[in-house]
Amino acid sequence: MLQIHNNLTRRKEAFQPIDPANVRMYVCGMTVYDMCHIGHARVLVVFDVVYRYLCEVFGAEHVTYVRNITDIDDKIIQRANENHESIDNLTGRYIEEMNRDAGALGVLHPNQEPRATLHMQQIIEMIEALVEKGYAYAAENGDVYYDVSQFEGYGRLSGKHIEDLRAGERIAVDEAKQDPLDFVLWKAAKAGEPAWDSPWGKGRPGWHIECSAMSTHCLGHHFDIHGGGLDLQFPHHENEIAQSEAATGETFVNVWMHNGFVRVDEEKMSKSLGNFFTIRDVLQQYAPEVLRYFILSSHYRSPLNYSDQHLDNARGALTTLYTALRGHEAIEPAPASEAYVERFRAAMDDDFNTPEAQSVLFDLAHEVNRQANPASTQQAAATLKYLGGLLGLLQQSPQAFLQGEVAGDGPDSETIEALIRQRTEARANKDFAESDRIRDELHDQGVILEDGPGGTTWRRE
Repeated sequence: MLQIHNNLTRRKEAFQPIDPANVRMYVCGMTVYDMCHIGHARVLVVFDVVYRYLCEVFGAEHVTYVRNITDIDDKIIQRANENHESIDNLTGRYIEEMNRDAGALGVLHPNQEPRATLHMQQIIEMIEALVEKGYAYAAENGDVYYDVSQFEGYGRLSGKHIEDLRAGERIAVDEAKQDPLDFVLWKAAKAGEPAWDSPWGKGRPGWHIECSAMSTHCLGHHFDIHGGGLDLQFPHHENEIAQSEAATGETFVNVWMHNGFVRVDEEKMSKSLGNFFTIRDVLQQYAPEVLRYFILSSHYRSPLNYSDQHLDNARGALTTLYTALRGHEAIEPAPASEAYVERFRAAMDDDFNTPEAQSVLFDLAHEVNRQANPASTQQAAATLKYLGGLLGLLQQSPQAFLQGEVAGDGPDSETIEALIRQRTEARANKDFAESDRIRDELHDQGVILEDGPGGTTWRRE
């Protein structure tokens, strides 16, 4: 049975969906004002694998995956003003860039992708319910705030206590909040900013209320899994629980999942430290599948340390797997080797242990390379393709991956093939010095030649 570490209870639990015929997951998506970075890549890939595996266990027709887009907030307004462009142009452009990056990484599109600006009615209705039930209040400055003191159990997701949080806060002299922990649900309109009509006057929503309104609208008041990065656990997800449960009177989410932080050479990723990388930056040097493999090589709850060495290791690992599949392009993916499938599923059932699942792929590659007999070799190759697909890996032809173009000044495919023909002719003429020279020349340019009974094949190093 699938076991998932639930951050709400702080333990691993058997996953029992509310309705096995309708498994529902919501993940906090991007705030679209800039290019996605490698921290975003981890969220995209991790929950893509969770989605793929839920579909494997329960059937794709029984799983609904919702990942939202925040397309209105302070950073978006500021960036649009800096660029002298409309908010719609800014967010539309970065949504396209986000989808381009996600597609390159092999991330499946969620079943629904709600945008905050298209759910203003649901947001306002939820705030109205909170005000009516006494969980929220309109301040003199026109803002509407959530009254944290009215919600019993605030802090249970993050393990924080209200008294400790309040001790670390200060209220400014002109602060409109009744309590330093109260947070904004609706912001009164400011000159030059986009605004929507509401019972409290023109304004726009606070960040936290957006996800509560969109998730419950798309998935119902009570659903199975809510995910996102660890940085969102407090206050964003804590506030989501408070808002949603106060408004609906129901349990909000059963299982809370958070992926760990990304570090760069053991340091926190930060623009100020000069170690900040967008997905597009990384893909200029490495194939998208290499980045995906690297992300999955650490357990999703652990910190992920980004470095060129780790990405080089990921590229070498994928090269090993694709090399095993070379010559087996016509074999269709299938769970043909039962023992390996059971091991893979045991790893994934253990809180999505992708590093252990990857090790099963290597054992299958070894089985393919053994070539003990044609039947077992084909079974192993079919299973390798099938299980790789559950991780979103091994989705290219071996030739496409092994001979794919790379950044730098390496030779193109036509040049390589021409040199191989020259080398073949030299060998036929027993000019082994020329043959070795060509091999060494290609090797120096990152191209490996492999001679076999069927002739010479090549791959990039």
